[in-house]
Amino acid sequence: MPGRQEAASVEEEPVTKADLVDEISGKTRISKSETATIVDQLLNAISRALSEGKHIEIRGFGTFKVRERKARKARNPRSGAEVMVPAKLVPVFKASNELKGAVRG
Repeated sequence: MPGRQEAASVEEEPVTKADLVDEISGKTRISKSETATIVDQLLNAISRALSEGKHIEIRGFGTFKVRERKARKARNPRSGAEVMVPAKLVPVFKASNELKGAVRG
């Protein structure tokens, strides 16, 4: 996309849900199975709210919203034919200033 730069990746290995469960379980002394249930329920609640068109604001972390991506014209790379890509709803995340500061260091 013009005007957008790819951020340099600091960490190659992604943090998985299992990694989050391990870290939270270790710090809270809640069992891994209970922690996994809590993490799953949190993610389900966020997904459900977004699918209902709501936005989620977590102070000090960021905001999850649903935005409409406008319909646009595109080209089929194989045939070169012009095709219409329909409008669609997409989830977006905007980091809070606190999170941005923590990432910057």
